[in-house]
Amino acid sequence: MASQAGAIAPQTTTIPRIAAGTPEFRRANLAVFSCGFSIFAVLYCTQPVLPLFAADFSVTPAQSSLALSLTTITMAVSMLFASSISEAAGRKPLMVFALVSSSLLTLALAFAPDWRSIVWLRALSGVALSGAPAVTLAWLGEEMEKEAVAPAVGLYIGGGALGGMSGRLVAAALADVGSWRWAMAGIAVTGLVSAVIFWRELPASRHFIARPLRFAGLAGSMWRQLTTPAIALLVVEGFILLGSFMNIFNYIGFRLQAAPFGLSQSFAGLVFLVYPIGSFSSAWMGRLAGRHGRGKVLTAALCVMLAGLVILIPDNLATIALGLGVLAFGFFGAHSISSGWAPALVARDKAQASSLYLLLYYIGGGVAGSAGGVFWAEHGWAGVTVFSGIMMLATLGVVMWLARIAPAE
Repeated sequence: MASQAGAIAPQTTTIPRIAAGTPEFRRANLAVFSCGFSIFAVLYCTQPVLPLFAADFSVTPAQSSLALSLTTITMAVSMLFASSISEAAGRKPLMVFALVSSSLLTLALAFAPDWRSIVWLRALSGVALSGAPAVTLAWLGEEMEKEAVAPAVGLYIGGGALGGMSGRLVAAALADVGSWRWAMAGIAVTGLVSAVIFWRELPASRHFIARPLRFAGLAGSMWRQLTTPAIALLVVEGFILLGSFMNIFNYIGFRLQAAPFGLSQSFAGLVFLVYPIGSFSSAWMGRLAGRHGRGKVLTAALCVMLAGLVILIPDNLATIALGLGVLAFGFFGAHSISSGWAPALVARDKAQASSLYLLLYYIGGGVAGSAGGVFWAEHGWAGVTVFSGIMMLATLGVVMWLARIAPAE
């Protein structure tokens, strides 16, 4: 999502931009908040109902996780092309299409007849979703005054955080009351309402300059990044980082609904209430990184994640809740530092560096999030813990290596 910076058009027009505190600014803020809410509600709505997918379609936990993993992977890959498409088709039309089509695909999930249909619909949802996060920040950079951009971006991120948490909680509650089909229908309606708000409230583009559709140079830019040692290490770190985190949250529902806990779907879904902790840690650790260096603070954040993983081991609801909170605190802090480090490591193609980090970040979450199901099936929660622990230790090793070779800050 940081990849949009390279798509911002030069400010060559004399048409005034949206200023903070104006009615247009408030409308735009409501629109981008709704956009962020819809994106992440739709993206993560299947996570709490993975155990229900496994039971209803007689698939393994690893196979059930494809309902989330494929969406993140296809979204990550498609985002590389969505920014270029928006340069030709326009920002707002692509964003509206993304929100509406992803919501309709989620609605179709409620009527899916078999597991293959679920998998295809979720893969297509990732492609559809990519059009919104890929260009939202580009629109803000083009249409708003410089001083107004930061608070608008904050609202977009806040909407995403609330949408991701609410999508999970609403899906879990509706699945308990009715079924997972009711849950998907409920999320789809929420997404469509958000899309209507976005379409009505987002002001028309006044500074967008259409360009021919072209993807030339994208592969070459990505290859230049990958041959930069510091960038190569950072994207490997991102790949493992999200994988270790997704592995825990994909299968914690299986653990809590099994013996000795036997929690209902909605009670198990309450684990996602720890996500707001990440809003605090990401900002706080970002400030610490500015004072003490990214390498040191990122290393500390990963140690916090490892501590949370250890706290999760006992079969005790209080320690599980505490462990998940500590894990989320460390993870969101680590991600905020890593994502900001990518463009700082290169002198050119900064947007592509961010894009590459996010690409591997989401793919890693999808791959490891599904692979963890094999460990759950073979060794239960102990297998999931060991798998995540190995990934966290590997991430720590990569970060220590990166801190040694990265340019001085």
